[in-house]
Amino acid sequence: MTEPLPSWREGDGKTAILGFVGRVTAQDVPVEDRIAVFDNDGTLWCEKPMPIQLDFILRRLVVMAEHDEDLRTRQPWQAAYTQDYGWLNDVITRHYNGDDSGVRELAAGVLTGFADVTVEEFEAGADQFLRTARHPTLDRNYLACSYAPMVELLDYLAVNGFRNYIVSGGGRDFMRPISHDVYGIPRQRVIGSGVSLAWQHDGSSGAIVRRAEADVLDDGPEKPVQIWNRIGRRPLLAAGNSNGDIPMLQFAEAPDRPSLRLLLRHDDAAREFDYVTGAEEALELAGTHDWTVVSIENDWATVFPPQLE
Repeated sequence: MTEPLPSWREGDGKTAILGFVGRVTAQDVPVEDRIAVFDNDGTLWCEKPMPIQLDFILRRLVVMAEHDEDLRTRQPWQAAYTQDYGWLNDVITRHYNGDDSGVRELAAGVLTGFADVTVEEFEAGADQFLRTARHPTLDRNYLACSYAPMVELLDYLAVNGFRNYIVSGGGRDFMRPISHDVYGIPRQRVIGSGVSLAWQHDGSSGAIVRRAEADVLDDGPEKPVQIWNRIGRRPLLAAGNSNGDIPMLQFAEAPDRPSLRLLLRHDDAAREFDYVTGAEEALELAGTHDWTVVSIENDWATVFPPQLE
């Protein structure tokens, strides 16, 4: 038989995964209860030097600023137009540490940037971007910025009767076009942030359009809430990489059944990135709550899949 998880080195991470799946199988846990949930940015694919969706959004804001000089003096258009990545990184860092003042400013521009666009138009734009754009520092196709060991884990779980879900602070409609091709996860199992939508009748089949207002920010305490809203079950496995994933990891814990909480630690500057900012609390909790910390440097023999040309 083929050895499972070939991109994983022998160690605590791989042992924890194989042991968990073995317990689920040995205890004959019903298939309907075999639920696994995964954060996306920084857990299933690369999130540095900025989340992939943010690159998509910034390109849209630049186009807007090119057509309206007044926007060039307002955030977040100013940061996008001048490529002020320091401002953008600070917004994300402060968010992970509980300060969302910058996120609200960024969100206002994001919501305006795609207002009145149909959901099909937005999805087509996201799909084209993800299949053609390249990572700014790794020089890889964005679709080749997924983590090969995590894709192997998704496949291994699916073979053992699990239903895998993406539960991300990223945009649901941004991830859906490529979730099956990259992760083997069908679009209906993508749970993420979203904007308010509205139905417009056009005398024919009608359209659903995006409105310039937020609906759900699927991060922090909202993650387990959305898991329950969509699935109606506690997951047996949860995987994340930041403080925003703590409630989801906690939600997967139960004393009377097999469970596994994976926390990915970015500590490999040579092959990916080395950072703990925004994950300090999660890493501290991992040491006292029996979470398995997965080290990219130590646990993964391979980080990324082959390039997609």
